[in-house]
Amino acid sequence: MIDVSDQHAPRSLIVTFYGAYGRFAPGPVPVAELIRLLAAVGVDAPSVRSSVSRLKRRGLLLPARTAAGAAGYALSPDARQLLDDGDRRVYATAPPKDEGWVLAVFSVPESERQKRHLLRSRLGGLGFGTAAPGVWIAPARLYEETRHTLERLGLDPYVDFFRGEHLGFVPTARAVARWWDLEAIAVQHEEFLGRHAGVLHAWQSREDTPPQEAYRDYLLALDSWRHLPYADPGLPSELLPEDWPGARSAAVFQALHERLRDAGAVFAGV
Repeated sequence: MIDVSDQHAPRSLIVTFYGAYGRFAPGPVPVAELIRLLAAVGVDAPSVRSSVSRLKRRGLLLPARTAAGAAGYALSPDARQLLDDGDRRVYATAPPKDEGWVLAVFSVPESERQKRHLLRSRLGGLGFGTAAPGVWIAPARLYEETRHTLERLGLDPYVDFFRGEHLGFVPTARAVARWWDLEAIAVQHEEFLGRHAGVLHAWQSREDTPPQEAYRDYLLALDSWRHLPYADPGLPSELLPEDWPGARSAAVFQALHERLRDAGAVFAGV
């Protein structure tokens, strides 16, 4: 059994819940219901309340009343955009194609160097690699999500985007190994497999799919997985080392998604 406390932060699990189920609810999710659903993955009520408060301060959750008048929380428009953008990565089923590159070139005045740090952090968090100081690179398909993110954070005035192809003096596969820490990304894929491949194997040996168990295992798998497509930008296979674990971890997540997501929705009430 996975130790939730060691690997899954309450705030992350709440975001994962809204991404998987909460945004499809007919109205705001009541606080009492949120506490029940997070308890199913090992989060106590005080942790839910404190995490919700932080998400509210960040503008991701908005307090709202249900049709019956109960206190609850709904996603903000920014949070919905964030989740919609993330769907294209998190639930991707086809191997990525080589569609060229997007370059992000930024310049931030020294008087606003805090924004320079934030820009680097956000670009790195979106899967960009560093081609040169102030020049970040990613597969071209990440452009729209990156634009939305930087606009939401008010960082767009500092950045110019360009599309292009690599015409350097070394093979692109060698350049990619400079732009990203592929070894560290591979370790994250192996960690996901270590946590969840056995869970999938256990489900494959069963014929029943009890909703509460399905909900628990799916939410934990999704919470582990949804960060990986951001650490790993989804490079074409010909640019990656042999026996790259990304395809295996994606297959495990996809199989868990297909087996457990809908049964979990019964427990979540959506």
